[in-house]
Amino acid sequence: KPAAMEPIRVVLVDDQQLVRAGFALVIDSQPDMAVVGQAGDGDQAVRLVAATPCDIVLMDVRMPGTDGLAATTRLAATPPAPGSDAQPRIIMLTTFDLDEYLMAAIKAGASGFLLKDAPPEDMLQAIRTVHGGEAVIAPSSTRRLLDRIAAQAPVAAPGADHRLDQLTDREREVLALMARGLANAEIADRLVVSEATVKTHVSRILAKTGSRDRVQAVVAAFESGFVRP
Repeated sequence: KPAAMEPIRVVLVDDQQLVRAGFALVIDSQPDMAVVGQAGDGDQAVRLVAATPCDIVLMDVRMPGTDGLAATTRLAATPPAPGSDAQPRIIMLTTFDLDEYLMAAIKAGASGFLLKDAPPEDMLQAIRTVHGGEAVIAPSSTRRLLDRIAAQAPVAAPGADHRLDQLTDREREVLALMARGLANAEIADRLVVSEATVKTHVSRILAKTGSRDRVQAVVAAFESGFVRP
């Protein structure tokens, strides 16, 4: 790892001090990441992140006062802290594998969703993945999330969403496979192209649809009627 690489700056938000301490121990043990702040509720988190340059916020969903969903919505509308190029990406943590949290978290602006009982390696991998621009959803939730989006999506006339008009035929193919829950490697196998090529297509799809990550792009695909349940 080049010495010049800056560590991933993480803020922890959880009302239980013991939980924060445990997460901090795991994260600070990694050479490529560091905890730069901790908050015990949503209001504190919004104030902290507004003043602290950070890359990732690990946000508990259920907290007294301002909960994680409300705090995430507010953070999405808050300008980056001085010294930050962009708003931090948010990973929601919950003890409950419940679909309504998942949909609400994505609508609020979260890029990741993890169960608190996930192994530490999964949490560290999620931080790295979301920092790299991908979205992370607990595997047990991914399939149901897509089914849920499909069920909730209004039946729109295909092409009603002009964001999708700009996509090439190959980009539409890739988006359709993303909507079925396929990872980049699986899409590459299906289309007989390299994974790097798929990554390029995904990046272009996100840019053209104005999506923060692939989950948002999939939501747009269902909501526009481009992908049908």
